[in-house]
Amino acid sequence: MFVLLRKLIRKYPHGSQRALEILPGFVSWFFILFPVWGSIFWPVGVAYFIIAFNVYWLYRSLTLSVNAVMSYYRINASEKYDWMGDVRGFADWKEVKHVIVLPTYKESGDILVRTLQALKKQTIGPKQIIPIIAMEERAGKEVNELRVKQIEKEFPDTFEKLMFTYHPANLTGEVIGKSSNAAWAGMELRKELKKHKDWDINMMTISSVDCDVTLHPNHLAALTYSFLDDPHRYLKIWQGAIVFYNNIERIPWPMRVFNRLASVNNMAQLGRPDRLINFSTYSMSLKLMDRIDYWDTDVIPEDYRIFFKTYFASKGEVEVEPLYVSVSADAAEADGFWKTYTNTYEQVKRWAWGASDDAYIIKRYIFDDEAPFWDKTIRVFKVIEDHFMWPVNWFIITVAANLPPLLNPTFSRTVMGKTLPQVSSAILTLSLISLLVIIVIDFKARPKVEGLSIWRRIFSPFEFILLPVVGFFFSALPGLDAHTRLMVGRYLEYRVTEKKA
Repeated sequence: MFVLLRKLIRKYPHGSQRALEILPGFVSWFFILFPVWGSIFWPVGVAYFIIAFNVYWLYRSLTLSVNAVMSYYRINASEKYDWMGDVRGFADWKEVKHVIVLPTYKESGDILVRTLQALKKQTIGPKQIIPIIAMEERAGKEVNELRVKQIEKEFPDTFEKLMFTYHPANLTGEVIGKSSNAAWAGMELRKELKKHKDWDINMMTISSVDCDVTLHPNHLAALTYSFLDDPHRYLKIWQGAIVFYNNIERIPWPMRVFNRLASVNNMAQLGRPDRLINFSTYSMSLKLMDRIDYWDTDVIPEDYRIFFKTYFASKGEVEVEPLYVSVSADAAEADGFWKTYTNTYEQVKRWAWGASDDAYIIKRYIFDDEAPFWDKTIRVFKVIEDHFMWPVNWFIITVAANLPPLLNPTFSRTVMGKTLPQVSSAILTLSLISLLVIIVIDFKARPKVEGLSIWRRIFSPFEFILLPVVGFFFSALPGLDAHTRLMVGRYLEYRVTEKKA
């Protein structure tokens, strides 16, 4: 079968690309509409599908809650642990250097200073850190110069080296965004390496860090230990727990609920190494990054692309290893409710646009003959499952069970037709256990903000009553938007998430 698929892809490169781009949207719309037309023509099949899906959803919910609890306690312990005590046990620990790539467009100098302050406070010491402020020329010379002056004034001789790069606008074949900017920074770093004989690429890591992120003081010490202690260090990507807690108490209620849920989910993902793929802020050896020639310049979502790029380049040996430290980022925020809503929606749509990488992933899977078959099959299937079902989940667990008896009066008079809503409701009620766990973990993990009213604290758990609405507007709808745009060829342009200092 693979031989035939390879021939078709080679013979029809454009057609096969479009077919694979249409696939996520086609699958999403098929499953969303299946309970509608299926209720008329095949209600029994729809009923079994809904029950099976609800059981699957219950399994995922309970798994998430267990992993969230385990990850929370491991993160809590890891952030208190004396990682430098272990790091000093390696004779060559001082040779390790950490390159931190910070892609930025028009974010304020204050946000960048906050991120660099967190790097300055790293327990490993700033003299082993090389931040790269990856700027865009299209931001404007004046904007960039003001930020450079502010940063150089704040950190005159703090780090091993503080680099500034300027990604040119309108380079042929490039897509505007984080990936192409980071790729330019990588090329500039490669030039800089030749000037520093004391920089050993074998003893360096490189991290892609969003410019609004504050790393925990133990982050790079824990990374250093994992790097030095692992004989397979050049085949690893390290991922921390992305939590959107920097400004969580400033944003409006619905967006706050979404970001609280997303934060706990990101913590839980660390407990599933079999599903773990680097996201947003991650690290790897500079040797591995240099081996694959850094980030691609023709994509918007770069994180999943970088994993599969390294995975197939290494014959399936690259793995993502959890780093049990929190990576605190800003939730999407703007002035006023509607601007913050729009900002959050656009951010989630950009995440859902990760489905645009599925064509690349599937083609690499088809043409690969070196990675272990079952390992690559399971990895690719899990990514496709997550991407394809992103917009579908909400529709199936909220309204689908009521459609067969509503749209098919004959089926509604059968035993299955009468009991389907009750059975579905009973299964999904059990998944509320997971929601209770999420509320507790979120309460324990969220930083305590001084001056927060007593009423906000009391009613904080009840904010999740909006979860069905939040799920529609911040998961199903932007996911369906992204998939449909990809399906009809209306390609997404990179939109920077607004940041507030």
